[in-house]
Amino acid sequence: MSRIGIKPIQVPDGVTVDITDHLVVARGPKGENRVDIPVRIGVTQDGNIITVTRRGENGTVKALHGMARSLVANAVAGAAEDFSKSLEIQGVGFRAKLIGENLELTVGFSHLVVIKKRPGTTFQVKGNKITVTGPSKAIVGQMAADIRAVRPPDAYKGKGLRYVGEVVRLKAGKAAKAAGGAA
Repeated sequence: MSRIGIKPIQVPDGVTVDITDHLVVARGPKGENRVDIPVRIGVTQDGNIITVTRRGENGTVKALHGMARSLVANAVAGAAEDFSKSLEIQGVGFRAKLIGENLELTVGFSHLVVIKKRPGTTFQVKGNKITVTGPSKAIVGQMAADIRAVRPPDAYKGKGLRYVGEVVRLKAGKAAKAAGGAA
């Protein structure tokens, strides 16, 4: 039995959920999220409680049960309140700024890197922190990963873009030559 899949989903006030055969649409003050449901997974709503069930007991259906429940729960939560992901910039001369709705990064290349925002997401820049917000957890996470991929943290000095709270283990580098040794 899926421990996550059997948990009921509470629908917050102000959010409406429409369930058809293989589609769940959550509408709320922050936007609309759509989730395609696999064929052998069932979704039912009773009042403001959503339940995800499986139609079958083979391994594939069991694996999809928890995933489908998580996707529906994230869609419902995102319709009520935005998800956010924060990154920080480490490095001398590295900076970010907003140009219209797009993000412009100066991260040690000979050119500027422009990240275009996806529909429904927004960028915020304060000092050396970049925050991506939006109603879809998947899109916000992918946008943050795309930004980080421009310049991931360096293994020797730690310069680059990293998630807030991410721990970067630094390598030792070359050892200095032993003093007084004959060469």
